[in-house]
Order: sequence, then C-alpha cells, then structure tokens
Amino acid sequence: MTALLSLQNLTVALPPGADRPHALSGVNLDIHPGEVLCVVGESGSGKSLTAAAVLGLLPEGVSVTGGRIAWNGEDLRCASPERLRQLRGKEVGTIFQEPMTALNPLRTIGDQIAELFRTHTQLRRKEIETRTVALLESVHIPNPAAAAKAYPHELSGGQRQRAMIAMALALEPQLLIADEPTTALDVTTQAQILKLIHELQRRKGTAVLFITHDFGVVADIADRVAVIQKGKLVESGPAEQVLNHPQDRYTRALIAAVPPLEPALRVRAEGRPVALSVSHLSKTYGKKRWFKRNARITHAVSDVSIELAAGSTLGIVGESGSGKSTLARNVLGLLVPEAGEMKVFGEAVDLRTPSGRRHHASLVQMVFQDPYASLNPRRRVGDIVTQGPIAHGKTHDGAWRHARELFDLVGLAPDALERYPHEFSGGQRQRVGLARALAMDPKILVADEPVSALDVSVQAQVLELLARLRDQLHLSILFITHDLRVAAQVCDRIAVMKSGQIVEQGESAHVFGKPSHPYTQALLAAVPGRHWHPEAAVQTKMAEVA
Repeated sequence: MTALLSLQNLTVALPPGADRPHALSGVNLDIHPGEVLCVVGESGSGKSLTAAAVLGLLPEGVSVTGGRIAWNGEDLRCASPERLRQLRGKEVGTIFQEPMTALNPLRTIGDQIAELFRTHTQLRRKEIETRTVALLESVHIPNPAAAAKAYPHELSGGQRQRAMIAMALALEPQLLIADEPTTALDVTTQAQILKLIHELQRRKGTAVLFITHDFGVVADIADRVAVIQKGKLVESGPAEQVLNHPQDRYTRALIAAVPPLEPALRVRAEGRPVALSVSHLSKTYGKKRWFKRNARITHAVSDVSIELAAGSTLGIVGESGSGKSTLARNVLGLLVPEAGEMKVFGEAVDLRTPSGRRHHASLVQMVFQDPYASLNPRRRVGDIVTQGPIAHGKTHDGAWRHARELFDLVGLAPDALERYPHEFSGGQRQRVGLARALAMDPKILVADEPVSALDVSVQAQVLELLARLRDQLHLSILFITHDLRVAAQVCDRIAVMKSGQIVEQGESAHVFGKPSHPYTQALLAAVPGRHWHPEAAVQTKMAEVA
C-alpha cells in the first residue's frame, strides 16, 4: 500500500545555543490510509516538531535542512505558503494538547468551526450552521445547538477537546494529527475521547498520527509505534511487537517506567498517629440571593471525612470537577469551609486569625501540578525557596544554608539556586517545587497532580524521590491525582471522590483489587492499556537476552 505521508531522512535544525544541533536527525516514517501510528518519546525528543514540520508550522529559528516530506507523493518542502494553508484543515486536521489555548476565547465554538467551511468551501451560511451542529453532535457533545453558541470557557475540558476534534474532522481530512490530546484529561473523559477518535477514524478511513508519552494510550489505539529519542528514530514496528517485545534499550526503559495498575505491597498504617483528620467538611460555591432566583450553587465538597496516618500517603482520586482540588485547598487553609473540622496531629486547625493561618502554613505545604506556572520567572529559584522561611522569621543566611541542603536532598546542585526557572527541565522544576515546599519543614505535604505534566521516565524519578523524602523526613502526604496507575504505586490508602463526596475509601490493595462502588469500578475500567502489563514486556525481553 502506498504511504499517505512519508518522511524520508527528515532533518530539522535547531537554532544556535540549543541543547543539540538537530531537533530531528534522519527520521524515516510512513503512515498509511486508515492506520494509527503512535509516536512516543520524552519531552524534547522531537515528537511535536515532527508534526510541525509536516504542517509547515515550525517555530522561528527552527528549519528543515534535509530530507523529504512526501504527501501523496507531493514534496511539501517545495510547497508554497498558500498550498500549506490549503493543506491544513482541509487535508490534514490537527488536535492540540490544550484546547483552551488553541481555541479563540472571544469567539463562539460554532463560529470557529464555521470558519473552516467559509475558508475552504462555497457552502451557504444556513448549510454551514447545520453542518456545524451536526459535527458537534457527531462528537457526542450534549445539546450541540447550545454548545455551538457557547464560548470555550463555558464548556468543560472534555467538551472543549471534543469541539477541537469536531474542528479537526470538519472537512473530512485524510490525516488527523493528534498532539497529546488526552494528557490533561481524567481517565473516563480520556477513554471517551480515545473511543471517539477510534470510532471516527474507522468510519471515515482517516489515518491518525498520534503523539503521546502515555504507553497505556498506545496499547489501546496503536496499529504501529515509532519511538524517538533526542531526534532520532530508535525503534518502530507493529504495536504488539514494540509494546511486548521491545528491542531498543531506550524503549525498554520507557516501558519499565510505566507504573503498573496493581498496587505495590505496603506496611499497614495501623497504630500510627493520625497526622491529618478531616471531619464532615463542606464547601459550597455561589450564594442564593433574593434577586437571583436561579443563582447557581455548587456543592464542591459535601460532608467529607478522611484520615491521613503519620508517615503514609493517602490518595484522593476522581474525575475533574469531583472536588479533589477544593478539598486540597481547604486542607491548605486557602479556603475556609462552611462546615466541618480539621485537626493536624490532634490539634484543631484555626484559620480565623493571622497567627492561626501562619501556624497552619508551617505544618502543611503544597507541591503544585505545574512547576513552571507556580514559580516566578523573574526571580532566582534560591529567592523563591527562601522566601517562605524568611517571612516566618528565619535569618537570610540560615534560610539560604537550608536551601542548599534541600537542593542536595532533592538531587539538584546547590549552585543551581542562582538560576532562573526557565533554565531547568520540567523534572528539575518539580524538584525545585519540592524544595520550596520542604523549606518550611512541614509535617504534611499536599501534592496536587505533581507528575501529570511529566514524561513517564521523569515521573518515575519524581515519585521515587517523593517516597524517599516521605520516609527520610517522616512526612505525611495527601496525594491528589487522576492517574490511577500512579495512585496504585504511591498511595497506602485511596479515597474516591465523586460530585464532592467520598464514595469509597480503604487500603489501596482492596480498592484496586475489589472495588465496591460502581463509580470506582468505572474509573478502573477506563484506565488506558489496563489489559497491557508493561512489567511483563520488560521481563520477557530480559529473558530473551539471557
């Protein structure tokens, strides 16, 4: 079968001063009509630039310097800007990782989809409106007519991603490029999006170039897999072969870093003191007003009770909007609940006074999901890490001496304190975030999706570091996540949240092995690649080598 898209010895040069001369070096890839090719690799490997090169959307200073990009036999390196504009949308559709940044916030969803028809077809306005609503219906958005009139911020994350898929498929392209389209989604929404892409791809015979670092997703949807390391193609082949019999050392390392869904064996926390106790906590957004009869009231957290044993990790899992982050903000003292009580090591938490809030901040600290967004780009990381202790009375010299010790503890060179956030990799920035949280010598860490933005290999390093710090510093960790594989490996106990309530909680082995609530069962059933066992694949290859 003739390839729809063929990359032949593709080489893409990076600007002077980059970490390597080439983003891509001699890459050869083919994708055929109707197949799903998954391109995997760590951040910075060149995955996304591969797609950008095809679309003619390389960033300034980055350019194709060698090879051929053949589209149905046509060399796109020789294509004019007008030809590339015609190609994008009409022949090649694109789904981006973050729909909120890809969609125009000032225009309705329907208008943005309609623009594709206005640009590439001669359809009349009424027919465009009809097709737009039909597209939104085809991607299973509830009330598609209303969604067409909505702005991006008025839709949920999953609905925005569905709208992006509708836009990408509006003109029935021959190729769909999906660049990490499910990374930020919870497991049930992720499963729905993957099923939708698969359904539309099979129905229309569209080829899919799927860029991801999630091997669970690869196991569910890929026909073939290509693995890229630092711009070079190190392995490619049928999905079954690459996933279960990996040949390259790098592929095996990536697969070995995928956390299995079966919980690790742990020592029970029985008999340990309770580090954090939350009793009948409730938090509501919105207020009823006499002049607003239909004011929206959201019960973000409703009558929640949890206990975190000293030296252990309690995982809070659930879909987006289930109340996980609101619970975390209440525990941190960033929100004041309407009802309920919190205790830290038996002492009631008082958030009504400045001294009470300061005392609570010295006991409970947070590790954020996005380390780059949570670090001030204009300040040295040393200033960021020492700011809290200095504000709480520590001397400047003492705070900096402690910061150097913490950097050594989290695996960073002490002289890195003089650098700025943009000079670190994603994994290193998360280590900086850990050092900042630990600078206050807290007893409890609240980790809100701390590894969701990281590659599997970096994720494994950060999770291992968290476990080591917990044991070494006698920390207790409240771990918020939508990744059930991660929760299975790091959490001693699991609490499952749905619509602001805890629907099930218990030892990790019990919740994962014998879930009692239908919602927990649905979450586990939606985990991508749940029937694929990465550890078995690596062990099989090791046995073959032996």
